[in-house]
Amino acid sequence: MIKIKTREEIELMRESALIVSKTLGLLAREVKPGVTTLHLDKLAEEFIRDNGAIPGFLGLYDFPNTLCMSPNAQVVHGIPNNKPLENGDIISIDCGALKNGFYGDHAYTFEVGEVAEETKKLLQITKESLYEGIREFKAGNRVGDVGWAIQNYCEKHGYGVVRELVGHGLGSVMHEDPEMPNYGRRGRGKKFIEGMVVAIEPMINLGTHRINQLRDGWTILTKDNKPSAHFEHDVAIVDGKPELLSTFAYVYKELGIESNEEDEFRKQPLVL
Repeated sequence: MIKIKTREEIELMRESALIVSKTLGLLAREVKPGVTTLHLDKLAEEFIRDNGAIPGFLGLYDFPNTLCMSPNAQVVHGIPNNKPLENGDIISIDCGALKNGFYGDHAYTFEVGEVAEETKKLLQITKESLYEGIREFKAGNRVGDVGWAIQNYCEKHGYGVVRELVGHGLGSVMHEDPEMPNYGRRGRGKKFIEGMVVAIEPMINLGTHRINQLRDGWTILTKDNKPSAHFEHDVAIVDGKPELLSTFAYVYKELGIESNEEDEFRKQPLVL
């Protein structure tokens, strides 16, 4: 059952989403060769709690940490550990926060040092596909429109679109209806209406779309051991159009990146 949010609830969700966005910005400063994912996890937990929120993933379905940290061929749900990051790695950092009874859920894939050009392109196309999907999240469209936009954009570049893992509705529960696959057919699936809030999150592989799961019961990795990228935004339908609740602006500020990619999905400029 899809839970529609009021304008007031959407603003509360924006607050939760921005705590996650700020957490990713903090981590952007720290992601470098020699740093462990467990160290980053501790920084994130402290920051979230210091901002009056609760880590959204810690204990959720018995997950043991604050962040899902998934390097290289790991797609999602990697568990933080004491292995240092290495030059040339990429790492998906997926983070959640619970405040005022609502969740934020937001992810970015970072480069660690100097990354291979084909991997850089995978990250670029995956992030671009996220916005291709967001454009289709508007009143009157359907779930398949978002999935088709992401799938079409990524498969044109020869990438594998993960099938088994999907985006989702978001609210007072981390995973609500509807499921938001990154593949699909136009005009199929549940219809979007005013007040819906979802997390859209392409998970795109350099090679095959097929995946395996490690024995830890969490970590998902590509079947051919090639890199995978993951980007995620929280989006609401406001006045019939997609409006971002999360932002990569804090990440970009730390990394010195200039971008206007989010402007079309905001009624007012974001003030950092």
